[in-house]
Amino acid sequence: MTAHPPPTAPGEEAALPVTITDSTAPADIVDMLLVSEFASGRLPYARSRRLEKVRRHHLLLPDGAEVLRTVRGDDTYAVLATGPGWMLRSRRWTYGAQVTVIAGSDELAQQILKQTVTGAEEPPDADPGNVSMGFWHFSPGGRGAVRTTRTIAAESWETVRTGYSAPVARAMDRLMGVTAADVAGRLLLLHGPPGTGKTSALRTLARSWRQWCQVDCVLDPERLFSEVGYLMDVVIGDEDEDEEDGGGQELSYGEDQEPAPAAARQGRWRLLVLEDCDELIRGGAKDATGQALSRLLNLTDGLLGQGRRVLVAITTNEDLERLHPAVVRPGRCLARIEVGPLTRPEAVSWLGTEEGVPREGATLAELYALRRGAGPTAVEGAPSREPAGLYL
Repeated sequence: MTAHPPPTAPGEEAALPVTITDSTAPADIVDMLLVSEFASGRLPYARSRRLEKVRRHHLLLPDGAEVLRTVRGDDTYAVLATGPGWMLRSRRWTYGAQVTVIAGSDELAQQILKQTVTGAEEPPDADPGNVSMGFWHFSPGGRGAVRTTRTIAAESWETVRTGYSAPVARAMDRLMGVTAADVAGRLLLLHGPPGTGKTSALRTLARSWRQWCQVDCVLDPERLFSEVGYLMDVVIGDEDEDEEDGGGQELSYGEDQEPAPAAARQGRWRLLVLEDCDELIRGGAKDATGQALSRLLNLTDGLLGQGRRVLVAITTNEDLERLHPAVVRPGRCLARIEVGPLTRPEAVSWLGTEEGVPREGATLAELYALRRGAGPTAVEGAPSREPAGLYL
């Protein structure tokens, strides 16, 4: 059915009618009411902010707000509220929230938004071993691109450096020391056999770059580059900054995603991690994946990446010779590192014993298996620091 809003006063524009069907959810009604006021022109100015790690008991409402609707779900909570000359919708997820304000003036919208979000986010984790990492996936249930955040443990590069062969460690030394001023290519390529520590290196990189770069892992990279809308949501977003608030992501109304990275709000870089993308970047990928490879290349040094502080890290088990030449051409890669196994002397030094170490050397995963007693020969009394499955 079609629901019509109450009659407007003389001289006012009528709000737009909204269509309600059996599949319309209560949260959709909240959105419709807000959109109706915005689209009618009665409240023509919109400001929005995405938040991460919202304090549990923060109401996300300004003083004096009159609550019109509330919607509670398994992992969401939406509120529609109003006040003199403005209307607000706050939507909270498990790992963040989004607040949208519409008002009769842009100044009022900014003021109400600032009142609402001030003090809402948890302070950053002070533990240097904890790093905030984002995880993107596409939700087919109408939410589209969804981002959640997790705090992960990441050791320092000095601690894990001995887990890499000497040439790899030297290359990693340079990579770990990169700053925003050093960025000269948008693609980071880590290739080599499984179990050599590529994923571990990226966790450590997230810690080393935490002051200037937010690291996000895309869980479905094949979908990211095959669906333009998903790619635009993840990569383009909206990076306008609110100077009065000292930073913050200002969005046009209509965004309905999980919180965007705090780094984007602060004008910092973002690193998108795409793991095991063999199909995307090997030779002949353009024939196999259509436009996916072209979009990846466009993101790293084409129009899509222009003006966006976005880096892309790709891990693959493929040999360098089998990768598409356009991916590895000079100038495109910030770093291109082949991560191989440790030599036997390096492996023995890392493990502290020769027992069980193959003559040809060993991967980091194999050494952790030996340390845990899961390899050919158990190492008596050796502690287990991390499961081998983290070293892919």
